[in-house]
Amino acid sequence: MLSCDICGETVTSEPDMKTHLLIVHMENEVICPFCKLSGVNYDEMCFHIETAHCEQNELERNFERINAIQYGTSDNRKDNTLQCRTEVNSGILSACASNHPKISAQSLPKDGTLKHKAFYSENLTESRKFLKSKEEQCDLSKIKGSIYETMYSPPECPFCGKIEDCSQDMEAHVKTKHANLLDTPLEDCDQPLYDCPMCGLICTNYRILQEHVDLHLEESNFGQGMDRIQCSRDLELAHQLQQEEDRKRRSEESRQEMEEFQKLRRQYGLDNSGGYKQQQLRNMEIEVNRGRMHPSEFHRRKADMMESLAIGIDDGKTKTSGIIEALCRYYQNAATDVKRVWFSAVVDHFHSSFGDKGWGCGYRNFQMLLSSLLQNDVYDDCLKGMSVPCIPKIQSMIEDAWKEGFDPQGASQLNNRLQGTKAWIGACEVYTLLTSLRVKCHIVDFHKATGPLGTHPRLFEWILNYYSSEREGGPKVVCTSKPPIYLQHQGHSRTVVGIEERKNRTLCLLIFDPGCPSREMQKLLKQDMEASSLKQLRKFVGNLKHKQYQIVAVEGVLSSEEKVFFKIPFKGQETSISSLYSREDSLKN
Repeated sequence: MLSCDICGETVTSEPDMKTHLLIVHMENEVICPFCKLSGVNYDEMCFHIETAHCEQNELERNFERINAIQYGTSDNRKDNTLQCRTEVNSGILSACASNHPKISAQSLPKDGTLKHKAFYSENLTESRKFLKSKEEQCDLSKIKGSIYETMYSPPECPFCGKIEDCSQDMEAHVKTKHANLLDTPLEDCDQPLYDCPMCGLICTNYRILQEHVDLHLEESNFGQGMDRIQCSRDLELAHQLQQEEDRKRRSEESRQEMEEFQKLRRQYGLDNSGGYKQQQLRNMEIEVNRGRMHPSEFHRRKADMMESLAIGIDDGKTKTSGIIEALCRYYQNAATDVKRVWFSAVVDHFHSSFGDKGWGCGYRNFQMLLSSLLQNDVYDDCLKGMSVPCIPKIQSMIEDAWKEGFDPQGASQLNNRLQGTKAWIGACEVYTLLTSLRVKCHIVDFHKATGPLGTHPRLFEWILNYYSSEREGGPKVVCTSKPPIYLQHQGHSRTVVGIEERKNRTLCLLIFDPGCPSREMQKLLKQDMEASSLKQLRKFVGNLKHKQYQIVAVEGVLSSEEKVFFKIPFKGQETSISSLYSREDSLKN
């Protein structure tokens, strides 16, 4: 249903609204829908229709009843439908009346009144005849279908021509889009109309259009402002989330870095968990608790350890002597697959004990090297009166060398402290200690593999050249006066005491490992030593596949002036095999 915004009249379709607006509010003239009578007011026209056209009204009421039966309309709707049907029927019957010359406005008196009975009866008779003929020509259902088809055509806007699906949508359209036009006085209807470029609303003057467009722009600016505010908030939130994520990431990285640092400190004995003495006592207590050591043995070893620490000399509990001599005898009488073999000077084997297990290999290899130097008259001048020191004493000697200015970079990496710790030492610390004792030595670095499958054949060739000045001729077993060689790689160090040249031209190193216990080394002292006992000493080219190797080779005695010159590792040293690299890249135990 559509409601007139001017008078409140309700109609059912958009054409009826157009008719209503044009007749009632635009032309301002009431015309009889049956006989075209005009010039009277609304009440007089109602009286005229009720008296002169009663049969037409009866037909309309019949149509109303049919509609009520078929659609079940309410009383309210009947009233509105009747009014609408009246106007629709007026159009139909007016068209019919135009075909009858007697039914016209010319038949009215000149004064336009409704008082002439002849006019009434004449028009009434003609109307009845017309309706009777129409009923004969078509039945009531066809008339009703035509009327309904006219009634329920899609509503069309009387101002802009827009078609809506239902009357409710058209009513809302007129009220929202054409409210200003409906309120515009009649004298302004001839003014030009203006279409809104943003929504298509038709305005009656430019000022209203401008205000309307300004509202659009304000709404758009407000929306854009809100979008910018929301975007700014989103960016701020994203920035905060990113900062929080970065903070968590840095915190996690810092935590992991600290854990790795502490792990390295524990690995290299720098976590202040005690040194040789504390570990020796703790491990012996564990042995007693497990029943592997008698309490009396515990106290005896503890007393021996305390005495050794007090005088700074190794107690010899882990030493095995005479192995080089036993190996020379074996190679003289056996080892038929060996063409020649070279041995270092006499050297004692030292293995790890309860106090240094897991970290003392560097110290034990130094003890092996020093044991050989102490038996060589060449080094009596610089090592006069010395004995093989215990591990805490070696730590103290390295610290003294640092204080003299030897290897300051290595000292800073170990916090200038070794005593009371389980810190590992490597080739540089051995070099520093020997140099401080005026023993001439140098470090050679094999920083990359020189053979297939990560092997180091040039390392074997260098060691062969170190022990052998002549490759051809001579006896099968050569006992040289050369000191043993300190051999360092990642995680461990060992001592090279000789090298074999086999009949198939391959080389094999003979190595003392501080990880090998005394009971295994003592098997080499037997008169009937078996070849299988040498397995723990022999290392072929394929057995040494670590990424890098360093060796410390002793060459003689330094003068006081040379001692100052060789304070820093690698300074002034020859590089006969491979390039040397900085202290940061040197291998540790």
